[in-house]
Amino acid sequence: MALKHAVLAALLTGELSGYQLAKAFDIGVANFWHALPQQLYAELTRLEGEGLISGREVVQETRPTKRLFTVTEDGHAELQRFVDKSAKPSVMRDDLVVMVQAVDGVDPAPVIAQLEERATFAAAKVTLFEGLLERMRGTQTEDDFLSTSDRIGPYLTCLRGLTYEQENVAWCRRTASILNSRKAIHA
Repeated sequence: MALKHAVLAALLTGELSGYQLAKAFDIGVANFWHALPQQLYAELTRLEGEGLISGREVVQETRPTKRLFTVTEDGHAELQRFVDKSAKPSVMRDDLVVMVQAVDGVDPAPVIAQLEERATFAAAKVTLFEGLLERMRGTQTEDDFLSTSDRIGPYLTCLRGLTYEQENVAWCRRTASILNSRKAIHA
């Protein structure tokens, strides 16, 4: 996947400025594709040059003029080409997992501390995703929302983020608990 596909998918929500796109990435898309705001602005320029998005200027009275971007027909066609390809399986590259792998030959205290820190961070993300999902579906049940909403892609990706972070919390807490127990036994 290229950044362009993540940007095109994010713009399916509707017209967004570069700032709004960066916020959308930070909240939802960053869970599966990370990009810095500078990269997003450069990508918007590139996509507009390729005709995959179109931009229009909006003059604001008390603020600088901003540009709003939407996906063009060519952009939709590019997204279709992207989804028609086979997705490559993802691989996990995580320093913390390597640290746990090495824990038998090192002092486990720093690894336990990092596991606890990661669990806290992941728990905060769980709360964030739960709030996002609730805002997206409003007063509807999840089943009703998923069967009647015009746009469910962002909801489904937030569900994936929620599950991922819930699994992080569970694994980090369990692993820290095991390491703490072993430390007490072997002390």
